Amino acid sequence: MTKMDRRKFLYTAATGLAGAATMTAFPGLAIAALPTDKRLIVVLLRGGMDGLAAVPPLGDKNYATARGKLALTDGLPLDGFFALHPELAPLHALYKKKELTVFHGIASPYRERSHFDGQNLLENGTDRPNGATSGWLNRTLASVPDDRADRVKGLAIGQNVPLILYGQEPVASWAPSRSKMPDSELLDQLERIYDNDALFHNALAQGLAIHEIADEALSGMQKERMKNINRGNAAGVLAAAASKLLQDKNGARIATVDVGGWDSHARQGTAGGSLANNLKGFAQGVEAFTKNLAPIWDKTAVLVVTEFGRTVHENGTGGTDHGTASAAFLMGGAVNGGQIYADWKGLDKNSLYQNRDLMPTTDMRALFKSVLRDHLGIPLSTIENVIFPGSRSAGTLSNLIRKS
Repeated sequence: MTKMDRRKFLYTAATGLAGAATMTAFPGLAIAALPTDKRLIVVLLRGGMDGLAAVPPLGDKNYATARGKLALTDGLPLDGFFALHPELAPLHALYKKKELTVFHGIASPYRERSHFDGQNLLENGTDRPNGATSGWLNRTLASVPDDRADRVKGLAIGQNVPLILYGQEPVASWAPSRSKMPDSELLDQLERIYDNDALFHNALAQGLAIHEIADEALSGMQKERMKNINRGNAAGVLAAAASKLLQDKNGARIATVDVGGWDSHARQGTAGGSLANNLKGFAQGVEAFTKNLAPIWDKTAVLVVTEFGRTVHENGTGGTDHGTASAAFLMGGAVNGGQIYADWKGLDKNSLYQNRDLMPTTDMRALFKSVLRDHLGIPLSTIENVIFPGSRSAGTLSNLIRKS
């Protein structure tokens, strides 16, 4: 094999390890391979998204009084009772196309107010913080047979592999970097040195493949934006790269995207302000997914969740404190959308959780379990015994995924 032929082989061999860069303040992307044609993206909105702002219950007679200065006067109508925040127009379009389902009053089993513990429980898939050392998506990978023993199943784009993908199944990391790749001569030397080292050689080959795919996915304008990446534009840039990676026939089928900065303690705003800016950036990421994943959108489901919601009432600094239930979204061409799941208890003081939070009425694990069962085809017994142990009481939801 010539040097050029070998280079081509290394760049197209598989997905896997590549160079890391510091992305702690920005959205992070993690990707995993599965022997299925279906795609699943899990978006983690870290910091506690205010579900009453993202999906305001404008039809609740107590809404305006309970929210005070944080109450929205209008929104993008869903069913005459609930609406979407004005910055979520791309999601509204999906709802009208029946490719978005909205969940309200949804929460993990967590009932305290620590970001660290709430995110840990959400990702480990049990009913308590530190209830497992692996993540439920990694256990999902382990529960699906794969005849490619040499394939690195998971790829995290960001500084760290998130807990949700951490576990026994191979997971590597990659991050968009402002620095250049090593030159061709150095890579050739590394290939020769480690030609007989299967572990390193495979990792190098897989890493170069991921870098090449992501590089091709970014347009010239997006690459320029990458040099000045920030929370406002990162979601769209990473969504473009993720879309290309998910389309590759030999590559990823599962991805996670981290979007931080949802802790709205002060100056939260309503139709404008810091929270509205976050929602706008998130909506741009969703728009990028729908556009760039168009060839496989009918095979795609996107879950959007947060570790907990916010208090119903405004605090003294124009924001909201850590709460309990929030809103969640399930979108995609594979989704049986145009629905709202909400066992709504109301916003009067006697209907709130601990007299301050939106009452949790749907267990988030029911949503996860149903998507794994109906979209990825994993048996419910495996889901409840291995992926989400102890979750049988959470139940499942029906009719979330279109019938094939």
